[in-house]
Amino acid sequence: MSKIVVTGKIPNAGLEVLHKAGFNPQAWSQDTAMTRQELLKQVQGADILVTLLTEKVDNELLDAAGSQLKAVCNVAVGYNNIDVAACKTRGVTVTNTPGVLTDATADIALALILMVTRRLAEGERVIRSKTPWQWGMHYMLGTGVTNRVLGVIGMGAIGIATARRAKACGMSVIYYSRSEIDSKIANELGAKKVSLDELLSESDVVSIHCPSNESTHHLIGASQFKKMKPTAYLVNTARGPIVDEQALVDALKAREIAGAGLDVFEFEPKINEGLLDRDDVVLIPHLGSATTETRDAMAMLAANNAVAIANGKSPLTPVG
Repeated sequence: MSKIVVTGKIPNAGLEVLHKAGFNPQAWSQDTAMTRQELLKQVQGADILVTLLTEKVDNELLDAAGSQLKAVCNVAVGYNNIDVAACKTRGVTVTNTPGVLTDATADIALALILMVTRRLAEGERVIRSKTPWQWGMHYMLGTGVTNRVLGVIGMGAIGIATARRAKACGMSVIYYSRSEIDSKIANELGAKKVSLDELLSESDVVSIHCPSNESTHHLIGASQFKKMKPTAYLVNTARGPIVDEQALVDALKAREIAGAGLDVFEFEPKINEGLLDRDDVVLIPHLGSATTETRDAMAMLAANNAVAIANGKSPLTPVG
């Protein structure tokens, strides 16, 4: 029987899939991630790994696992924690969990848009800190999103779902992506494909939904912030390294943009100190897929991929 090692704590729904399929997974049960040393020890002899984005799957880990390793099943739609090329060279299949977290992540993107434009986090801090306040016509004015432009970077499933939510709020949509979206969806959203420079200069809110890889590393940096409107906001629910975090701090200080809403960070969980004391930034701890239903579905999809591969079948959602 295949040895399946689950390298992080996942919902019981995923473990149940493995147990019902007749497997006895070696599963990490602690809330905190394994140390690197412990991870390299735990993966030894594994036929299949079920991994989380906190685990870096590189040549060192693949060597530790051994030549019998068949697959790495990531419990995430993104897989920037995995050296896919190294896996491919060794004949190791990589899978992810697309689709099941689309709505949850799009909800968070819209939430961040509303929070940063309407200064909601700042307002809550006033209440919780018991700072004296009084309603007034000019008190804590934000910016409305109706009749504003949303620029989506990466018009995949999550980008499209975010655009649908934004349209319901009265926003118009432009996007920058590798390819054009289906014409029916484009017509539904009234979405126009533009260059990155056009998107940056025309958008009132820029929302990032592209994958994190070599080509998108620091896709948004100092020169890009200078092309944005000084009244525009940046929202990132994709991956932290897509944005040069120090450049973002500098742009905020220089008032090149009006604010930012971030669910992900370049050196997560470490956050640039320059962001922490700013009222024009909303910061949340990578909650994009953090609903019970979504995390269950992610774990179950990753587990079903593992079961399929262990039984000699094609995985449901292979990468590449």
